[in-house]
Amino acid sequence: MSTIPQEVTEQPEPVSFLDALIYWLKLGFISFGGPAGQISMMHQELVEKRRWVSEHRFLHALNYTMVLPGPEAQQLATYIGWLMHGVWGGIAAGVLFVMPSLFILSGLTWVYLAYGNVPAVEGILYGIKPAVTAIVVFAAYRIGSRALANNVLRAMAVAAFIAIFAFNIPFPYIVLMAGIIGYVGSHFAPEYFKAGGHHGSAKGSYGPAIIDDDTPAPKHARFKWTRLIMFAVVGVFIGGAVMAALTMTYGWEGTLTQMSWFFTKAALVTFGGAYAVLPYVYQGGVDQYAWLSGTQMIDGLALGETTPGPLIMVVAFVGFVGGWTKEVFGPEMLPLAGFAGASVATLFTFLPSFLFIFIGGPAVEATRGDIKFTAPLTGITAAVVGVIVNLAVFFAYHVLWPEGFDGKFEWFAAVIGAAAFIALFRYKVGIVSVIAACAVVGLGYTLLL
Repeated sequence: MSTIPQEVTEQPEPVSFLDALIYWLKLGFISFGGPAGQISMMHQELVEKRRWVSEHRFLHALNYTMVLPGPEAQQLATYIGWLMHGVWGGIAAGVLFVMPSLFILSGLTWVYLAYGNVPAVEGILYGIKPAVTAIVVFAAYRIGSRALANNVLRAMAVAAFIAIFAFNIPFPYIVLMAGIIGYVGSHFAPEYFKAGGHHGSAKGSYGPAIIDDDTPAPKHARFKWTRLIMFAVVGVFIGGAVMAALTMTYGWEGTLTQMSWFFTKAALVTFGGAYAVLPYVYQGGVDQYAWLSGTQMIDGLALGETTPGPLIMVVAFVGFVGGWTKEVFGPEMLPLAGFAGASVATLFTFLPSFLFIFIGGPAVEATRGDIKFTAPLTGITAAVVGVIVNLAVFFAYHVLWPEGFDGKFEWFAAVIGAAAFIALFRYKVGIVSVIAACAVVGLGYTLLL
């Protein structure tokens, strides 16, 4: 996907709510590649091609979502939708980012439970997994090339990679340390942590944006205590009302009620993205509640990696299998029970994300020019680049040595991954096209074996 030529100097026309709605719906169907791939895809479309927001505004929003619990890519879409069109814009962007994944993953889970392993599906997954690895590597390069503007930030990225890769330090601690370094650096070496210091070239490359570096925050994005309290009350009411209805219908020990409570807690501890929360979901879904088996959990992760939407949508798989296994509507209505479980898991996992954006967004916009607030976020972005590289290494290991280093090396998967990266990096092929081509190649390869 090509960038905007340097000679572009005119600001794009304002985007209507309908046009934005169409884009967010499209994104919901094509947002493959996990958070790194999804963030890269949004950057290509919203910053480079459409120029809805400037690079500085995009990265400032990204910095904020990185420190929140929950799926950062979905929160970033919600934030940009909210910034452009208010609360309804944020709701549309956030919901449409998730809804296609909910229905697609529910359908695949039904096929998985009803018909078992399908060779064609396994072949498609074989091709997609190395493509996803290449997308993550490419995203690390793209984000790092823009966010790591000096050697201090580059050193922080390297240190973050070593911390999580070699010492297995939890992601929240890495974020905390990066934020502290950024805050201290803003006092002693502020020139290294200026959030906008490296965006001049980006502005020259892509042209002016609708919401540019110096565009004032719209009226709906200005901080008001009454607005903050209203969002908090409405959000808690929605979650509390649904949980109360489930309790009255099925009792507190009912499967759907327990799912609502469990996934609410999961939503609040998902610092570091989906992989950070998987052990928690595994422990609860497999060991505590017995909604699914360990093998099913691994299969669910594979499905989650290869369907659009945030990777944390694996919770929908857990909810679907749990509703099916526990026969919450009886043995004759297993698919409906599964979809109810998936819907409950999705609602309570993502509801807090909307609250974080609508409540915290105005404060983030208000502090955009204050280095005391932006420097910690700049440091966190640098650390996140290192964490994304670690994710790429994690993917590559499991794709190329699925049985461990003692097992065989998947040379054809390596070829697919290398070709995918070259297509993205050298020839600027779109992410969706790369995934589709790799899926076809993987299917053909496994059918010929």
